Amino acid sequence: MTLAEQVYEALIYMYALSLLFYFSDCIRRNAGAKRTGTGFLVVVLGLQVTHVMMRMWIEGHFPIYTTFDFLFIFSFSIVLMSLIMTRIQRSEFVILLLNIVGFSVTVLNRLWFTAGEISLHNWQTVHGLLIMHITLANLGFAALTVASVFALLYLFLHHRLKNKKWNETVRRLPSLEVIGKYMDGATLIGTPLLGVSIVLAVLSIVAERRWHLLLDLKVIATGLAIAIYVGYFVVKRRKQFSMMVMSRWTLIGYAFVIISFISNAYSAFHRWTGE
Repeated sequence: MTLAEQVYEALIYMYALSLLFYFSDCIRRNAGAKRTGTGFLVVVLGLQVTHVMMRMWIEGHFPIYTTFDFLFIFSFSIVLMSLIMTRIQRSEFVILLLNIVGFSVTVLNRLWFTAGEISLHNWQTVHGLLIMHITLANLGFAALTVASVFALLYLFLHHRLKNKKWNETVRRLPSLEVIGKYMDGATLIGTPLLGVSIVLAVLSIVAERRWHLLLDLKVIATGLAIAIYVGYFVVKRRKQFSMMVMSRWTLIGYAFVIISFISNAYSAFHRWTGE
């Protein structure tokens, strides 16, 4: 096992400890557990940075091209966003849910994928576009993940309030208005990022004259996801539906984002090999 792999293993353990302390705080309010969980989250972020620096030293470039790299940067974005959210009141459950996603991705990434070099000889004419496409897609994916967590919380809290089921969990959640505002904000950030990434992908297809890829499953699935999110803002502007409907709409859009990612295995666009 290389030193970089040992660092990755260590960050998984630290991530698990952070989740345990946050879970403990969410079960029963415990300020000490929350601070400890945040501390472990800071350690996780430091180990992630260390892992990337080691990879850069070994490979001679920023690791961004493989599925492993994409998911690693995604989990890094989740951790960073979670630490930012610690400054927001009543954010414990949001942070817990986000990091359940981040931890799951981190572990699955270790089990299913391998860090390493990638051949880019077929992408040299669009090298810059490719980097921008991957970066923006990753940031958009992370932002829309945050939006989906808030959408789930909105549906949960609305159901509890409607049925007058008050408990400590309900009292520790932000109000429906605040949750809806953060959901809108995260969607507003993620949608254009994902939209620009698909535009760059199309430009790379045009530059490489690979016209058949315009009908690729990956491109179509991502295009549908963007269309759903654009529709979200069009409908919301006209105030045609309640926030309950908009929350479901957000989750449907995210489902298509997931489908888009899973379609990498069947896509001829890049398959994360540059071929």
